[in-house]
Amino acid sequence: MISEFDVELGGRTLHFETGKVAKLANGACTVTYGGCVVLVTYCQSEEPRPGIDYLPLMVEYREKTYAAGKIPGGFFKREGRPYDKETVTARLIDRPIRPLFDDRIRHDLQIIATVLSADQEHDTDVLALNGASLAVALSPMPWYGPVGAARVGLVDGRYVVNPTIAETEDGRLNLIVVSTSEKIVMLAGSAKEVGEEEFLGAVDVGFAEARKLADVIRDFTADVPKIVVPEPERDVALEKRAKKFLARHVKPLIDTQEKTARHLARRSLLERAYAEFGAGGEDEVEKQNLIETFLAELEEAEIRRMALEEGARQDGRAFDELRPISIEVSVLPRAHGSAIFTRGQTQALVATTLGTVSDEQRIDDLLGERTKAFMLHYNFPPFSVGEVKPIRGAGRREIGHGQLAESALRPVLPSEDEFPYTIRVVSDILESNGSSSMASVCGASLSLMDAGVPVKKAVAGISVGLIAGEGRNVLLTDIQGLEDHYGDMDFKAAGTSEGLTAVQMDLKVRGLSLDAVRNALYQARDARFAILEQMDRVLAKPRRELSPYAPRILITYIDIDKIGTVIGPGGKMVRRIIADTGVEIDIEDDGKVTIASPDEEAARKALEMVKSLATEPEIGTVFKGKVTRLMKFGAFVEILPGVEGMVHISELDVKRVNRVEDVVRIGDEVEVKVIEIDEMGRINLSRRALLPGGDRPREARPPREGRPARRRDDRRPSNDRRNKKGRR
Repeated sequence: MISEFDVELGGRTLHFETGKVAKLANGACTVTYGGCVVLVTYCQSEEPRPGIDYLPLMVEYREKTYAAGKIPGGFFKREGRPYDKETVTARLIDRPIRPLFDDRIRHDLQIIATVLSADQEHDTDVLALNGASLAVALSPMPWYGPVGAARVGLVDGRYVVNPTIAETEDGRLNLIVVSTSEKIVMLAGSAKEVGEEEFLGAVDVGFAEARKLADVIRDFTADVPKIVVPEPERDVALEKRAKKFLARHVKPLIDTQEKTARHLARRSLLERAYAEFGAGGEDEVEKQNLIETFLAELEEAEIRRMALEEGARQDGRAFDELRPISIEVSVLPRAHGSAIFTRGQTQALVATTLGTVSDEQRIDDLLGERTKAFMLHYNFPPFSVGEVKPIRGAGRREIGHGQLAESALRPVLPSEDEFPYTIRVVSDILESNGSSSMASVCGASLSLMDAGVPVKKAVAGISVGLIAGEGRNVLLTDIQGLEDHYGDMDFKAAGTSEGLTAVQMDLKVRGLSLDAVRNALYQARDARFAILEQMDRVLAKPRRELSPYAPRILITYIDIDKIGTVIGPGGKMVRRIIADTGVEIDIEDDGKVTIASPDEEAARKALEMVKSLATEPEIGTVFKGKVTRLMKFGAFVEILPGVEGMVHISELDVKRVNRVEDVVRIGDEVEVKVIEIDEMGRINLSRRALLPGGDRPREARPPREGRPARRRDDRRPSNDRRNKKGRR
């Protein structure tokens, strides 16, 4: 049976429909908003998967190119592997949905959101998230949802619910708020140095809209029957004996500060427990997994007890205390900019590379073809956590962390006119023990300044955790691995000394109040200021000079009518400039010409050649040209590529010239002035006009040596006699 309902969102209708398509899925719906349509499906396996101790949820978000009336590029002409936007949106859907499933579920679960139509005015990520909420709520699987999601922008000083793509780009804030009917479960957004109170105002507005959506979905699915998730089978006798054995060693294990030492001690403890309870053989894997689960439960209980009852952390720090920080810059001699940022046992090596327009990333998605001049890539090699794994390219986590750090730094970058470079920043995590994405933000900020990129301000990031108890919550600044793994929140906040630039809050509990979000936000602000202070001690502002290995870029603008002249027939002219100077040249349709070269002198030479090609010769214009031909009556000089003018012998010098070769030779470079352009377009030049005294009237021709000067009346006798004789 087809069912549908509408909800008002941002002054427009958000339309949900179920029961029409994808009816074999456990839950399915279409979500329509303006010209956008997203299909979201949810499926689950019939039986739980044995031998696992986690929720096997998969989330996919895919955009069909036909949604925007396009045909995919490339050889295969079909959609391929997901690009970054699809990966990031899949993570956006996963993060608020996953914690609301029952911990005991071991069925394979899959959510697939497919964009069927895109009006290129509204983003479809929020539609997909709301559709996923409805699809899961329609299924028989028990779930502590539903959730609602709303985007909030800050445009011209006012909060805008579900702004258009254009409004989001022009505004100061792009925030997605996800909540149940009672509490906030996720925040994700970027900002242009927005203050904490402004940000909280947006959270409040988004919370109201998201809660309204969650209420409507809850009422619509209230009568859906749910299955009962059975309690997992546990060997109660083994659990009692194993926990008694392990409990004596948990406190010393947690008190071990160094991560590698703690890992080795934990491994040793498990091996002893396996031997103690007869789980040492290869056929006893299931019992080994149970013992490891018991140890993890004891570790979590101890960390939570320490925080809530003793007011203590695993490493002895105060709740609002940062781990020790060390910073180095200019660590890579040939990189354009580099930094190593270390906080505790989390370390990021960050390098900046400056490129030209040709290095920009080309993006072709539902919004059309465009380029991207700033990229931040995050890598998490297995050695950073002491593991052995194959490297298979960037995973979802790496793409997501890179996008978060990129969003944090984008607001402080100079405009293209101020700094016409393509910028690529790479963060390689060398050690990881909590919040490596925020270490990447700090390291990237330092690396950019070390490269001489004129960033407006330094950016720092920090993560705040949470231990939730009965009637009491404890916030933990700068969480490390154990606190992240066994804690209840990862609240990442990045920004400058003036305000926030990126926020991402993920929870393992079923939501937070607005007051709890406020407390976390301000605790993160204090930590951010402390980190910025330490960064300023090492490098307070961008370096004045670029690396000698970075390209030098010069920009000029020419008349659109002159683009063809500069390029030349078949690219002849621009190739000639490139061959003569070794530069890179990019000419855009609006007449913008970008010249790049590691050699600044070569770049300036190419710039002058481009300008000269785009310049029309006019009377009085001075050129520096090359002598190409010599004639008895003068010399031809190439003043522009392919454009010659003639310097008459009388215009070569202020004094009399008997032979052209006495003044110039082929290949000489000479400065000349345009003195005439005749009706046929022929150009007459003068070298004399640029010499001292060249503007005075020409002196009378001096007499030849040994002969008196010939006067007009001192001529030869006429030939009248001979003529007469000839006539006779």
